[in-house]
Amino acid sequence: MAKSVTGPEIERLIQILARLPGLGPRSARRAALHLIKKRETLLEPLATASREAAERVKVCSTCGNVDTSDPCTLCADPRRDESVLVVVEDVSDLWALERAGAVNCRYHVLGGTLSPLDGIGPDDLNIASLIDRATAEDSTVREIVIAVNATVEGQTTAHYIVDRLEGIAVRITRLAHGVPVGGELDYLDEGTLAAAIKSRSAV
Repeated sequence: MAKSVTGPEIERLIQILARLPGLGPRSARRAALHLIKKRETLLEPLATASREAAERVKVCSTCGNVDTSDPCTLCADPRRDESVLVVVEDVSDLWALERAGAVNCRYHVLGGTLSPLDGIGPDDLNIASLIDRATAEDSTVREIVIAVNATVEGQTTAHYIVDRLEGIAVRITRLAHGVPVGGELDYLDEGTLAAAIKSRSAV
């Protein structure tokens, strides 16, 4: 067993960093060492920001986004189109769409996808609240865009939502799948090419 060359406080920092996506034990050690070397400019501000986030960040009871207010900044913005509701798997997907600046709408975060093998069913996701938002008497939703990932679990979740929304006077659309901007056909996988053909549009 390798002997530790650092104190327990540093080891704890490394162990916590190693839990972050994309960081293994080796990367976590490098990150911890960099933070320690830049204690005043990085480590202390990070500790303060982490403490404030832990105290103030909450989950929006309307859409599932994370923010320091409830409802979140997006839900409280009167300039957003209330008739369009974009359904995403996770908050990271919501943030990605916002960075792209492609839509100015409302969102609904499912909190994951259906996965029977992992024991994740409809009751474990924010599907019931989505149905409630679409069917409420005062609902202004006219279109629901299902923007889930093109995975087996994502598509299963999309089909389940479509079935649950059957009979509701709301237009249901989904993201197009196919050739990415700047992509070359020769480098694309068969699934992407097949989706691009099926989603072809008039020019």
